[in-house]
Amino acid sequence: MNDGLLGDPGVVTAGSDLSLEDLLAHAKARYRRMPCCVVEDWIIFDVVVTEDELAKVHAAGCLPMILYAHNVRHDENRRFEPGSWVRSTIATKLDEGFLFVTRNTVYVLKGSGHRKSASLKAIYAIH
Repeated sequence: MNDGLLGDPGVVTAGSDLSLEDLLAHAKARYRRMPCCVVEDWIIFDVVVTEDELAKVHAAGCLPMILYAHNVRHDENRRFEPGSWVRSTIATKLDEGFLFVTRNTVYVLKGSGHRKSASLKAIYAIH
């Protein structure tokens, strides 16, 4: 694990305080066709990119953000066991402040988490 990156708290950021059931119902109402994954103890990484890289990310319909969560509470498609960690692919949207959307999953941010900047290399070094 990259203790330096995970040890830096970053900025405390609010997710949702709804119950697990209410979070799933809300996410499914907004994103019917996408699987949902509810996570706690999460970090949104703002990926440090150059202006050229940012233009390419935006041209692809994405945002330079990646989610890392220490605790999967529920994964609709059972890709991740409860209590395991997950790192997302690049975001397409951060909706309502607690729905972290990628091309293939809606990560539902339960409780408070953190937000910080990091290089892609540092983010992918976390395990």
